Amino acid sequence: MKGIGYVILLVSLVAATGCAGRRADVVIDPAGVDMVRYRQDVAECQEISKQVRGKAVGGAVGGAVVGGAVGGIVGNSDTAGKGAGVGAVTGVARGAAATRQERQLVIKNCLRNRGYKVLN
Repeated sequence: MKGIGYVILLVSLVAATGCAGRRADVVIDPAGVDMVRYRQDVAECQEISKQVRGKAVGGAVGGAVVGGAVGGIVGNSDTAGKGAGVGAVTGVARGAAATRQERQLVIKNCLRNRGYKVLN
């Protein structure tokens, strides 16, 4: 059970820091764009994107349940615990990636709605 404590700590750390400080990977057509205003709009759109709830914790829980169940089926309680740990870490990674992707979509849509030609 000691290993599960470490997994929970890892999940908490990843969930808390998953998308902090990440810059927008947005490509726009710069023709006729006031870049000072654009940088301000990007910052505002990034702030709006923070409304997207993180999916890392939910992914960790789902991954732990599936991993624990598979480990329990193919082995014993020790295997189930290890499976839960692996499943939790995998779930965190998938959840964090899904959150980043959704936030990028929000940023791009926000910039489009402000009149920028988003190319990617």
